[in-house]
Amino acid sequence: MGVGGNFWDLLKPYARPEGFDYLRNKRVAVDLSFWIVQQETAVKAHIRNPHIRLTFFRTINLFSKFGVYPVFVVDGTPSPLKAQARIARFFRSSGIDLSSFPVAEEGVSVERNGVFSKCVQECVELLELLGMPVLKAKGEAEALCAQLNSEGHVDACITADSDAFLYGAKCVIKCLRPNSKEPFECYYVSDIEAGLGLKRKHLIAIALLVGSDHDLNGVQGIGLDTAVRFVQTFSEDEILKRLHEIGGDMHELQGGTKFVDGSIFSSDESSPKAKFPHCSLCGHPGSKKAHLKFACESCSASISEGCLKKPVGFKCDCFSCDTFRKEKERKKNQNWQLRVCRKIAMEQNFPNDEIIQMYMSSNHGYFTANDGLLLSWESPKTEMLNDFLAYHQLWEPSYVRQRMLPMLSTILLREMASNPTKNLLYGQYEFDSVQRVKMRYGHQFYVVKWKKAAHAMGSVNYSVPAEEADIQQEEYDMQQDEFIEIIESTDLLDEPNVPRIQVDDGCWFLLTDENMELVQAAFPERVDNFLQEKELKELKRRKKSTLISGGTHEKSESPKSRSVQLSITEYYRSTKILVEAKPGEDLPENPGSHGNSASKDKRRLSSPNLSKSVRRRLLF
Repeated sequence: MGVGGNFWDLLKPYARPEGFDYLRNKRVAVDLSFWIVQQETAVKAHIRNPHIRLTFFRTINLFSKFGVYPVFVVDGTPSPLKAQARIARFFRSSGIDLSSFPVAEEGVSVERNGVFSKCVQECVELLELLGMPVLKAKGEAEALCAQLNSEGHVDACITADSDAFLYGAKCVIKCLRPNSKEPFECYYVSDIEAGLGLKRKHLIAIALLVGSDHDLNGVQGIGLDTAVRFVQTFSEDEILKRLHEIGGDMHELQGGTKFVDGSIFSSDESSPKAKFPHCSLCGHPGSKKAHLKFACESCSASISEGCLKKPVGFKCDCFSCDTFRKEKERKKNQNWQLRVCRKIAMEQNFPNDEIIQMYMSSNHGYFTANDGLLLSWESPKTEMLNDFLAYHQLWEPSYVRQRMLPMLSTILLREMASNPTKNLLYGQYEFDSVQRVKMRYGHQFYVVKWKKAAHAMGSVNYSVPAEEADIQQEEYDMQQDEFIEIIESTDLLDEPNVPRIQVDDGCWFLLTDENMELVQAAFPERVDNFLQEKELKELKRRKKSTLISGGTHEKSESPKSRSVQLSITEYYRSTKILVEAKPGEDLPENPGSHGNSASKDKRRLSSPNLSKSVRRRLLF
């Protein structure tokens, strides 16, 4: 999709991997059709309405996990050129002869596939129920995404269509990997300009040469590398003008006459002048006969001897040789440019002004700069969402509420940070405490504990017996494992963080993973209490570990607990003393105590010389 010739491979070295917080609290334009097409390509298993499922989970992920404010953009009526290119692509992929290619009337556009349009409409309905803003483009969705980005309405675009750069996008996110330390693969126009020297009009020229979604053919015989090299020889202001000039001089180039331009080609240019004679022995200027008698100035030999033989691969760097090489290279490059220009001149109606005007336009949406654009994110309509997903996905309301909880908790925390009120999560749960800090993919989160409010529980305090709570928790975990297994089998990586259930003193609590800065802004006192308690626990742990280590040290120093393992020589020496003792002599109470210090010193010197296996055999 977008510019042909593996254009993304050209940009790959300039991609930036970004982390979790890169898009937090930023606005991002999302090409909804890209999501749907990506889902249909990735899913191989039979899943009910995968486009609805993907849109639901990815939207919750973007909003809650990454803290993004998404703006969804859908395609409008495709341009006649895009419609023709789509038909041609279908004929090629189907193996149908292009001679039967239908030619639409000029200015007439072919509507999109009805099944795909229905999928898009269902996703739009779901997004509106989730409270997300949805915009419709006049033509291509990536064009409106790029316009929103270039005008500053959003900070980035999420699309895999490289045409977004040609429409003026500044930052494009091509790949989204939710379960990764660096989930975003971003491409900045500034990096492309610095690395390749290509600006917006250069990219448009490349698309005209190699082909795009609006012209699949491009110029015959020109690939991506040739197109990039060719457009790099011109500045951004003159590249499109040059293409018009080359395309308008077809008869001159076909007749063998060079393209006349003072800065590039000349009709009376001659071949490079011959260089000055050089010695075949040393390779320096002069004749070999003269160099046999006396060494030339370039050789570092004595005057009485001749020149030295030149090494393999020697190149003379004199003025004559340098001028000759530069002239030869210029001539070679000039001939290459002439061949490219001849190929361009062979194309009819090149370049297509309609494609250029479409890329350069800044009116892709149903709003103007004077009217302004108001983007708003509303709270989800939970009851209508339950009905919508029950009808399309056959999901239970409890399952929908469970999956939506991360999104609703993020909305509540944002509201509490801007306007502290006594709002409840789902109208039933209140913020209880911060339980702990959790590390996920190299990023820290607060595990927040939500408690069911008293008035929501009613006058009767419902308590769960311990055995029943364990059974329910086990059943819930089994359902979770089964669902996660299905998700992994489809390789989607778009499952949101499911809230966990905790039973404490017969009461139910919900545990969610929340952004630390957002929780700090919403409930600063609770976070301060958590940090103080954490610090006290750490101090107690350190004191306890210090006492344990101190007690162990004192115990190890006591004489009674100290025991010495005798070496084999000490063992036999001590028994020998016992056997050879004369009658009447007092035997020492501890035979091995006479040479304790000496034997220790001896062991310290001798033990390192023996391997561990040898010592084991000697001792046992």
